Amino acid sequence: MITTPFAYAVPAGAAQVVELLAANPGARLLAGGQSLLVDLQTGADRAALLIDIGRLPGLARVTTMPGGGLRIGALTLLADLAGDPRVRAAHPALAQAAAANGDPQVRNRGTAAGNLAAPGRPTDLAVAAIAAGAQVAVRDAAGARTVPAADFARMVADTSARRLLVTHLEVPAPDRGASSAFEKIPVRATRYPLCAVAVHGRRHGEGTVFGLRIAACGSTATALRLAEAEAALEGSAGTVQQIRAAMRALPADTFVARPGASAEYLAHLTAVLTARALNRLPTAT
Repeated sequence: MITTPFAYAVPAGAAQVVELLAANPGARLLAGGQSLLVDLQTGADRAALLIDIGRLPGLARVTTMPGGGLRIGALTLLADLAGDPRVRAAHPALAQAAAANGDPQVRNRGTAAGNLAAPGRPTDLAVAAIAAGAQVAVRDAAGARTVPAADFARMVADTSARRLLVTHLEVPAPDRGASSAFEKIPVRATRYPLCAVAVHGRRHGEGTVFGLRIAACGSTATALRLAEAEAALEGSAGTVQQIRAAMRALPADTFVARPGASAEYLAHLTAVLTARALNRLPTAT
């Protein structure tokens, strides 16, 4: 039960959503509600105004962009994203991350943008979007623009993303010969990631890996790209020992302790999941 009073609005279009956000600093956007309603019920968040965007037209579909990239509407259900054959073929990590989220009930209510923009918790889709090199398309009073997924994750962490309407996710076509994979160890009570890793890259016939993009969350303060680890592993065989060494060489504050899990343990877990994801990359032909 939500015990604090709030107003409720159902805007007809994106322009009206932007106007409402600009005029109401205490507003929150409501789509699937799988994170927001829980936070309102527990008192972790408050809303002076709930803006229901679940009926906005044209935002609940996946389309192919010129050049072969994918445009994923903000209101696309996680279940639909997980099952879309175009996503599964071009960006397996995105489909796997969507499928790893919560349970079937959550995936059939939760949306792509809601998962990306959920504050105060690690989420599965964020790391897959970062590894895919995705851009998050947003609108506010200043106009429409795109933000790299890693930058958007930082905006979610500092809550500045609350002033934005996400309209879609732009995912470029994968690099030639590249694929991706997602791995996760969940917190049993919540199914949020204790640690999640997404990897994009290509594996050559001799086993070496190239063009890596590695992103992690849960083990880190926010979803982020592990650029130094990518550089250390470029052209290597991507063995567990090499991955562990790359993780140990990251800045000391990269990994953040959680209840019941030290930063050292989470660094180790990130290395293990990275190794699993790399091992699942198909050999380029």
